[in-house]
Amino acid sequence: MLKTMKELLAGAQGKSRGIGAFSVGNMEMVKGAVQAAEELQTPIILQIAEVRLKHSPLDLMGPMMVQAAKAASVDIAVHLDHGLTLDVVKKALGLGFTSVMYDSSTYPFEENIARTKEVVSIAKDFGATVEAELGLVGGSEDGSSDHGVRCTNPDDAQAFCAQTGIDALAVAIGNAHGNYPVAPKLAFDVLEQIQQKTNIPLVLHGGSGITDEDFRRAISLGIVKVNIATASFNSLTRKVEAYIAKEGAHNYFDLNTAMVQGVYENVKHHIEVFNCEKPL
Repeated sequence: MLKTMKELLAGAQGKSRGIGAFSVGNMEMVKGAVQAAEELQTPIILQIAEVRLKHSPLDLMGPMMVQAAKAASVDIAVHLDHGLTLDVVKKALGLGFTSVMYDSSTYPFEENIARTKEVVSIAKDFGATVEAELGLVGGSEDGSSDHGVRCTNPDDAQAFCAQTGIDALAVAIGNAHGNYPVAPKLAFDVLEQIQQKTNIPLVLHGGSGITDEDFRRAISLGIVKVNIATASFNSLTRKVEAYIAKEGAHNYFDLNTAMVQGVYENVKHHIEVFNCEKPL
């Protein structure tokens, strides 16, 4: 069933549970993610970042994501991740997305506030959830840029949330998008201070490559939404490579099954980690 992201996060906040936000790029990824969520009877978020739209056009992906959420036997929110332009944010809302992120984290603090407030006002007319980012999460969703890493200042986070009226805040605590050479060292002390100074769900971007133990610790300190993108793309690719490497003839239908399975396995694993009641 299609829900707002705010509804899903509210159901998990304060319960040491995290909602997985899984990036998708084609039909097979949508099917694999929903299959895992339905099997485990656990809410998830389907999302797509603006930088991915050159490969996965929003006109095609958006309606499919929304319909998949509506038809699912579990609650699913549909989210625009890292929206960079107002036109795309508005288009996603018009297509029925129940949540948007307008990423102005590279702008000065006051400009980030002003740009974010504008999107909060627009999204309100659609009853949609708004996520924003403060600080700089390293890398980018497609690896095309890297503005460095700048940890979120807890005092700034408090002021930012109060002034913008956002529903969720993406924090920078040493995390980065893409593949990590080694598991990152997260600033849990900073995360704890942010949690104490804000009263909204916190979001961890760059989840692919973070250890299961660190996921659980971050969730215990206020992270409620966890983004997973690269790990799903990698898992899909490995399944396809294994299928193509098999002897004999190959066909689209078995290729389709391999792609779905790759995403299903990765999403299932992360759902189980994010909803584990005790540290691993």
